[in-house]
Amino acid sequence: MKKFKIKNIALALSLFGASFMNNSCVDDLRQEPITEITAASLYKDFGNYKNLLAKLYGGLAVAGQSGGDGNGDIADIDGGFSNYMRLMYYMQEVTTDEAVIGWNDGTLPEFHKMNWTASNEFNNAMYFRLYTEVAFCNEFIRNTSDEVLSSNGITGADLDEAKVMRAEARFLRAQSYYHLLDLYGNVPFVDETTLGTVPKQIMRSELFTYVENELKAAAENLKAPRANEYGRVDKAAAWTLLARLYLNAKVYTGTERNADVIGMTEKVIGAGYTLNPVYANLFLADNNINNPENIFSIVYDGQKTQTNGGTTFMVHAAVGGTMDPAEFGINGGWGGIRTTKAFVQKFEQNDVRGRFYKTGHTLEIEDLGNFTDGYAFIKYKNIKSDGTDGAHDNWVEADLSMYRLADVYLMYAEAVVRGGGGSMATALSYVNQLRTRANASTVSVLDLNFILDERSRELSWENTRRTDLIRFGKFTSSAYLWPWKGNVKEGTAVPEYRNLFPIPNNDLVVNPNLVQNPGY
Repeated sequence: MKKFKIKNIALALSLFGASFMNNSCVDDLRQEPITEITAASLYKDFGNYKNLLAKLYGGLAVAGQSGGDGNGDIADIDGGFSNYMRLMYYMQEVTTDEAVIGWNDGTLPEFHKMNWTASNEFNNAMYFRLYTEVAFCNEFIRNTSDEVLSSNGITGADLDEAKVMRAEARFLRAQSYYHLLDLYGNVPFVDETTLGTVPKQIMRSELFTYVENELKAAAENLKAPRANEYGRVDKAAAWTLLARLYLNAKVYTGTERNADVIGMTEKVIGAGYTLNPVYANLFLADNNINNPENIFSIVYDGQKTQTNGGTTFMVHAAVGGTMDPAEFGINGGWGGIRTTKAFVQKFEQNDVRGRFYKTGHTLEIEDLGNFTDGYAFIKYKNIKSDGTDGAHDNWVEADLSMYRLADVYLMYAEAVVRGGGGSMATALSYVNQLRTRANASTVSVLDLNFILDERSRELSWENTRRTDLIRFGKFTSSAYLWPWKGNVKEGTAVPEYRNLFPIPNNDLVVNPNLVQNPGY
């Protein structure tokens, strides 16, 4: 049984009031909740706090206020399409060599072709989803300050736990701002103090500092590694996200922070996490059990978190053609996502991480809209490690890993190669532990090109690829091409401004403080 559930979402939303609409984030920031159940009443009872906190985590897992993405948080887009993790997959994976998608839904095909515009509805949904999460977190943080907790009579053990919950909210807000600075660069800034104001634009380097400071502050009050409930963050999650932030610091600020990557990864590695001995088990329906590798996971349950995003999307969308849905624990495939030959060719023959379905498929992609053009790739399954199916044959209950030890090992290794300090022997040991688990040959030398490829092999479809390619100077340039990059079959370079996504036009219209990213 998964311990941390999304409960009483409607109760939590009655506090937050109207969520962000995709016609304006400014108007929503000016709104007070219109409801008889107010913050003043809800936060007086500590018994409500966990349900209120659950909506913050629920904003990552589900897209609406009722099962199956009903009553969506984001207006004018299907609830399943507006799921945080599904949108992140579109932005971070479909734009790269690791994934193509066959559906012709609206402007979705623009992502792999790399010709999106500032009116792309999926880009807009990601932007407003991130700010919706920020708004949820701001409301929780605003109502759990020392002053408010005191005035509400929260004392003793309840007070201690409320402070932990507030730190979790600060982490989740910082995580969304990390995604905003990574995807969009200079963005509007709102926190618990800015309700009722028109957001000002914060520069990317300033937002970097804000995220860094928020994660450090949150870590002070978060529970020790592995001491919190499953599905909730702890100090190790904050250290891991700080490591990611520092790893990309040169992109975000112009200054490398590789020594800080070493420091943070060493803290995580020293916290007692170990690799799951079976790679495939990381992505099954019971990956919440006996999994010493995952640092923070988005929790799914076939009965209680029903969404067309998350791992339901990851499993259904990857199944089609002659693939048997029953082998994946589902009632049918959607025939959407598969991969390119550039990704397929990165794997040794026996590497268990390269699980491709080839029957009826071609390695070459002639038509992006044809599911059998390009090999299907097998990542998640709605099947447990003992071979039994998940609880529901439509809604997948495999949890989605946000941070796991393998990524920490690879961040350490990259920072060492980039001259951040640490030990090359230790870096080699970490990389070879991953390769040994994968049944791949061990290596005796590390270089940056190998590490980039190893990150792709180990972390495929885990929403790191676009960020990695940008860090290595290969996302937009001719230094690395893949099929249909730049909407050319063999791939072509695209303008460098595509390293950032555009701020939605409809937010620029209503907020005179905003300046669009160059090129859009």
